[in-house]
Amino acid sequence: MPVGTGRMRKIIQQLEQKRARAKLGGGEERIAAQHAKGKLTARERIEVLFDEGSFEEWDIFVEHRCTDFGMREKSVPGDGVVTGYGEINGRLAFIYSQDFTVFGGSLSEAHAEKICKVMDQAVKVGAPLIGISDSGGARIQEGIASLGGYAEVFQRNVLASGVVPQISLVMGPCAGGAVYSPAITDFVFMVEDSSYMFVTGPDVARTVTHEEVSAEELGGASAHTSKSGVADLAFANDVDALLAARRLFDFLPSDNRARAPRRGGGDPASRCEKSLDTLVPENPSQPYDIKEVIEKISDDRDFFELQPNYAKNLVIGFARMRGRSVGIVANQPLTLAGCLDINASVKGARFVRFCDAFNIPLVTLVDVPGFMPGSAQEHGGIIRHGAKLLYAYAEATVPKVTVITRKAYGGAYDVMASKHLRGDVNFAWPSAEIAVMGPKGAVEIIFREEAKDAAALEARTADYREKFANPFVAGRRGYIDDVILPRDTRERVCRSLKMLRGKRLENPWRKHGNIPL
Repeated sequence: MPVGTGRMRKIIQQLEQKRARAKLGGGEERIAAQHAKGKLTARERIEVLFDEGSFEEWDIFVEHRCTDFGMREKSVPGDGVVTGYGEINGRLAFIYSQDFTVFGGSLSEAHAEKICKVMDQAVKVGAPLIGISDSGGARIQEGIASLGGYAEVFQRNVLASGVVPQISLVMGPCAGGAVYSPAITDFVFMVEDSSYMFVTGPDVARTVTHEEVSAEELGGASAHTSKSGVADLAFANDVDALLAARRLFDFLPSDNRARAPRRGGGDPASRCEKSLDTLVPENPSQPYDIKEVIEKISDDRDFFELQPNYAKNLVIGFARMRGRSVGIVANQPLTLAGCLDINASVKGARFVRFCDAFNIPLVTLVDVPGFMPGSAQEHGGIIRHGAKLLYAYAEATVPKVTVITRKAYGGAYDVMASKHLRGDVNFAWPSAEIAVMGPKGAVEIIFREEAKDAAALEARTADYREKFANPFVAGRRGYIDDVILPRDTRERVCRSLKMLRGKRLENPWRKHGNIPL
C-alpha cells in the first residue's frame, strides 16, 4: 500500500526534528557551559578533526532503553555520543566523540553499542579509529548494563590492537573503568586544565589513604605526560590537540597490511649536514642534544616527538625519510647521560612494537653508557623492564637501521637494535666507542693492582681506548657495516631504507610470545 504524501511529509518532519534535537545535544544552556570551560562540543571537535564535509554520522536516532529512576522521560537522540566516519587529509577514519552535554557523556548500554559498531567497522574495512573521551563515567541508573558496555569496548580495543591504529583524545573527565580504553590504544593526547584520567578520584583517595590531592594533580595532563607516561602529549586547548592528531594521522598507515602514506619527498636524500661532524664533543663526558641529529637527518627537519616530558633520556617519535614514515628511537645524552632506566625501556619498547605492528621502519640513534645503576632501579625491576626493549627489538621484523654516534657500552649496546638483534644495517660514526664498559672503568677492573698509580692507570686507559673504545673492533667482526662521516648520515640511512623496502622476514609461528610484562 503506497504511503500517502501527507504521511511521508509527517515522517520527514519527525526526521528533521529528531536530527535537530540530536545536534542540539544537552541544549543551549549546557553547550554554553561546555564553551565556558574552554571546551568544544562533540560535533565541533569532529568538524575540526575531519576534512570539511566528509563526516558521515551513524546512529543519530539511538536512545537509551533505561526506564528506572525517572529515565523514561529523559531521552536524547544519539544518547551522548556522536559516531561515524570521515576523512583526514583524504584518508578514511572512524570516530566516536562523547558528548558531555548529554547526561555528562555517561556511558549507557546503547552508548556503548554505538561505539562498538564503529570499532567493528574500522577493523572490518581497515581504517584508524579515533576516540574522544569526555564522560563522567558509567551511567549509574543502568547499573551492570553500563559496566558490560565498557567491557565490550575494551574487548574491541584489544582485538583492534596491532590491526588498525587507535588514537585517544581525552578532552574532559575520563575516570574509573573508562580509563582502560585509552590505556589500550596506541596514542593518548590530553588537554591541559580540562582533562583528567584516574581509576579512583580525589574523594576516594581522601577516604581510603587520607591523601589530599586535586583532580589535576592526581590525573591531569601534566601528571600523565611527565610522571605516569600514560599520555603522549598535552595541549593548551581542544583545537591544538585536534590539529596535532591530524598531523600524527599522516605518519600512520590505515591498517597493519598497508604502508603509511608518502608525503613530500622533495628534500634530497643526499642532503649533506656538515655541522654534524662537530656535534659530538671530544670530551666523552660532555653531553649534546640528540634531537639535533634527528632533525637534521629527517625530511624538512620535521620530527613529531612523542612523550617528550616522560623518560627524557630516550627520545621517540616519527619522521620521514624520502617522504616515507620512519620511527625514531634515540638515546638522549642531555638526560642521565643517555642511560636506559625503567621508564625509558618501557617507553621505547611500546613504541618499537607499534612501529613493527604497522610496517614502519625503525631508525635507532645510539649513545648509551649502559643501564641506570642503583637499588631503586634494581628493586623496581630494571632487569624485567629492560628486557621489554630487548624483546621488542629482537621480535621486530620491519627494516632496522642503527647509527652509533658515540657510546655503546655493555648490555645496552646489545639492546639498542644491534646487529645481534637482527639489525639490518648498522653504522657507526668515527666517534663511536663500542665496548663492554667505559675505558676508565674497564682499566680499574683489569688492572686493579695498579689502582694507586694514577699515571699508570691513565696510560692503561689511553691504551684501552685505542684498542677497544672505537668502532673498528666491531667493524672487523661485521657487527658494524660501515663507519660513516656524520655529515653523510641522512644519505646513508635513506639509501639503506630504500634497499630494505622489499625486506621479508617472518618469526616462527606461535600463538603469541610472552613479553616480560
